[in-house]
Amino acid sequence: MGKPIITNSLTKVYSEGRVEVTAVSGVDIELNEGEVVGLFGPSGSGKTTLLCMLGCILSPTSGSLKLYGNEITGLDEKALPAIRKKYISFIFQGFNLFPALTASENIMLVLKLKGETGMAAEQRARELLSVVGLAERTNFLPRDLSGGQKQRVAIARALAADSPLILADEPTGNLDHENGRNVMEILIKLAVEQQRCVVVATHDNRIENAFDRVLVMEDGKIVTETRRPA
Repeated sequence: MGKPIITNSLTKVYSEGRVEVTAVSGVDIELNEGEVVGLFGPSGSGKTTLLCMLGCILSPTSGSLKLYGNEITGLDEKALPAIRKKYISFIFQGFNLFPALTASENIMLVLKLKGETGMAAEQRARELLSVVGLAERTNFLPRDLSGGQKQRVAIARALAADSPLILADEPTGNLDHENGRNVMEILIKLAVEQQRCVVVATHDNRIENAFDRVLVMEDGKIVTETRRPA
């Protein structure tokens, strides 16, 4: 199917009146299946913008982006939802759960988009909640869940999409150390056991040792790359 991500001189420039602001500048990266990559940098360094381009939410100003061998740069906007549906799942710091739906129903919403409904979807939702350690919270509303539990529901929802590429934006930012570690353990397990590619944008230095590779961004550029010793 090709490598999950290959970029060449990926750049994003915003125009603010007569001023141009370069959020991401000339980024070259290559990511692999089964790899967990940390994208570090302070606020304003460009990591979230880069993540959104990798996730086909933002279009680059210039450069090239390939997902699993498919050239994404230059595609019509109408083609991008199908690309996201096929390849990408997102996990956000704010969880983005529907407050009126139970944990199970939040997951079933994604399953419905895939054409799975009825008892089969209910069973699959329960299975996914069990994977993230929430088998006893199936019928809980988000308001009755802790921050760590909400984030695990968000991960289960990402799993429901069955996407090979998982992009997470500050998934541990609102969590204490223990819950943050639990979330990272789940993401690492997914990468290792299911050969998914996981990219995490964060400034949470507590989880730096969890990654196979750490990319550090400053002023829109990747300034250092560190690999975990074999």
